[in-house]
Amino acid sequence: MTVVVGYVPTPEGEAALTQAITEARKNNSTLVLINSSKGEAAVDTRFAPEGGVQDIERRLAGEGMQYVIKRPVRGHDAASEVLDAAEEHKADLIVIGLRRRTPVGKLIMGSTSQRILLEADCPVLAVKAG
Repeated sequence: MTVVVGYVPTPEGEAALTQAITEARKNNSTLVLINSSKGEAAVDTRFAPEGGVQDIERRLAGEGMQYVIKRPVRGHDAASEVLDAAEEHKADLIVIGLRRRTPVGKLIMGSTSQRILLEADCPVLAVKAG
């Protein structure tokens, strides 16, 4: 079994990662972490710094998890990268983080999360931070 998590270095991304670890451990699944950038990785605040990725690797290894970390920088949006990884790894579950929004913002959930929820071929678990 495989759990794919879309990760950004934010409280929402941390919540998604924590839940993905929980879900992967339930079934001894492989965790596939996707942290992507359209190509501006040096200035993209959603692209985790190298030290942050090393911390995540230590955390996953310490938990004894099977994992894959992918950090594509090829011009695709985050939703495409998560959906592509889910298809490639035959994901049983995708985990994404959602941020709190204003009433107007709730009308438009967010293109990344909305697209993943609508287009994924497997269940999607959306979590909020704290």
